[in-house]
Amino acid sequence: MRNFSPVRSRRTFSLVICLVFFGALLYNDYMRKRPWLHIPRSNAYYNGVHTITRPGNPVLDRQGEARASPTDKPPTPRPYNPYPGRETSRTCYLDAEDTTPAPNIYAYDGVPEQMPTPVLGSYELLKIRDDVCFDRFGRYGPYGLGYGKALGGVGFEKETEDSSAEHVWAKTGLIDYRRINWADAQQRCYESNNRQAESIADESRTSTRIKSRTAVVVRSYEGFAWTPMFILNLRAMITELSLKTGGEYSLHLLMQVKDTKYPVWADSTLREAYLKKHVPSEFQGLVTLWSELQMKLLYPGDYSICFRNPTGEDVHGVYRSPHLPLQNFAKEHPEYDHFWNWEMDVRVLGSYYEMLDRLSKWADARSRELLWEHNERYYIPGYHKSWENFTSTVRKQEESQNQALLGPLNAPWRKKLSFEEEGESILPSDCLHQHGTCGVEEDADLITLNPIFDVRHSDWYFAQDVTGYDKALWEDLPRRAAIITVGRYSRRLLMAMHEEVWRYNHNMFAEMFPASIAFHHGFKAVYAPHPVYLNRAWGPASEIDKHFNRGERHSTSGRSGPFSLSTEHVHGISSWYYKSHFAEQLWRRWLGYADSKGGGGLEEESGDDGTGRMCLRSMLLHPIKHEHPSE
Repeated sequence: MRNFSPVRSRRTFSLVICLVFFGALLYNDYMRKRPWLHIPRSNAYYNGVHTITRPGNPVLDRQGEARASPTDKPPTPRPYNPYPGRETSRTCYLDAEDTTPAPNIYAYDGVPEQMPTPVLGSYELLKIRDDVCFDRFGRYGPYGLGYGKALGGVGFEKETEDSSAEHVWAKTGLIDYRRINWADAQQRCYESNNRQAESIADESRTSTRIKSRTAVVVRSYEGFAWTPMFILNLRAMITELSLKTGGEYSLHLLMQVKDTKYPVWADSTLREAYLKKHVPSEFQGLVTLWSELQMKLLYPGDYSICFRNPTGEDVHGVYRSPHLPLQNFAKEHPEYDHFWNWEMDVRVLGSYYEMLDRLSKWADARSRELLWEHNERYYIPGYHKSWENFTSTVRKQEESQNQALLGPLNAPWRKKLSFEEEGESILPSDCLHQHGTCGVEEDADLITLNPIFDVRHSDWYFAQDVTGYDKALWEDLPRRAAIITVGRYSRRLLMAMHEEVWRYNHNMFAEMFPASIAFHHGFKAVYAPHPVYLNRAWGPASEIDKHFNRGERHSTSGRSGPFSLSTEHVHGISSWYYKSHFAEQLWRRWLGYADSKGGGGLEEESGDDGTGRMCLRSMLLHPIKHEHPSE
């Protein structure tokens, strides 16, 4: 047995004490920077359909935790119609025989007791209903959730609590999705409604034709796992955005080919074999293929001049430049005026149409005056109160700054684009004299779902991933970014981005390039403050504002802003951020599955003390990587 000397023992003891001491210091510093971790998680999200009531004052128990009062029988959901003014649209069908109309989703009037309200963004501001909620069967039952594959569904029957779920199939029956061709269904729908609109226009001289079409481009890749839940989600997107609008929207899959031996321009036989291997048959007609090699051919030139490339990835690669194939897609599809860039791990809990339509309408209605300054900040209703008070506050915060930008930057390093060389102005005509109304009802060229912050002097990891610009501009090149590339891009913005890359070999990291080109050339960019939830009942609102608008001039910009490596952890408790932990946890519980940390699942929802399956307001969730317990 080894003998330890008293001296060695004292040294060991001293070392342990030092480690404990410094560990305590580090832990205290960690918690000091994350005050929300002292606050218990909110369980009020998990109150079920048996507690649905009209929004009112919450009832709290002695510990301050929301307590629901279940009823014996939940209310009955109703078909949800977020399509006002479309009474003249021709009904669109899933099948070529016109026997199965596009189904409705279902919603409950009211929300469960003590349901939290969003901390960032606003339903009222965007005109999205907040007095209804959606359970999993009302949301996904019409698309195949809750019945087996032999009946045309996706399975998972009886895996979760399903009492009274049959209401959603009462009118349509169980729809068999096994032989649906979504590309054909979209095209038939658009053509049918377009012909009807032309006929109405001939008779009444008042055209009801769709004047502007939007593509929803979902980015996919070879090897993607087509889970039943994702299939449900894609069916929902096509139905709600395309078939229910008569073709106002059209969904496409922009799929990256990773196999370097497969030619993107292959003949139809090779293409058919490739798609059969990688994409479910119902979606194959929606696919546009692309590859990194193709992008190198479309965007040749010298891209060696770069401020910094922190990842070491190729500039033509999908990680740094997923906008390149989107730019080319827009070039190849002149029928669309706008393009929603969408990611596979985003979910809308509620109607896709209501969410995208209201975001678009709100953004288009914004004035350009102080728009970049508004874009830099989170709107926190609990702190700012009204939107009018928010804009007034921003005006005061910007009084000491230079005159706000309405149009393009005037800088010697800025290269002119073709439309600028031809003397075309990007600004609406009224902007010269009416700054307050400049841009009102002008279509937004860029809609982002997070604030658009000033990248310069920030600690954002990709701030220096800038290609093709003079390195002398390292610190001073104006650039903007919005975390998460999901957003709406106009044709003219994408064509400007295309020209910057193709003609000048300019490029930036994916989340920076669209907003920066908009900033340089005067395109209208808008951050739309959609509702974002936190998983803790954190307050007061001033404390939340202190962490989310913690940057320069009380914004998200600068070194201390919430998107730097040392500060972005605050988003981990939110329902919308690429590092969110809450989004997937909330989504899986809403789907009816137990949380790995406890809570939820069949027994809890259907037990004597249970309140039934969850029912939540419409919201955007990201990222959703795993949905079913088997994944």
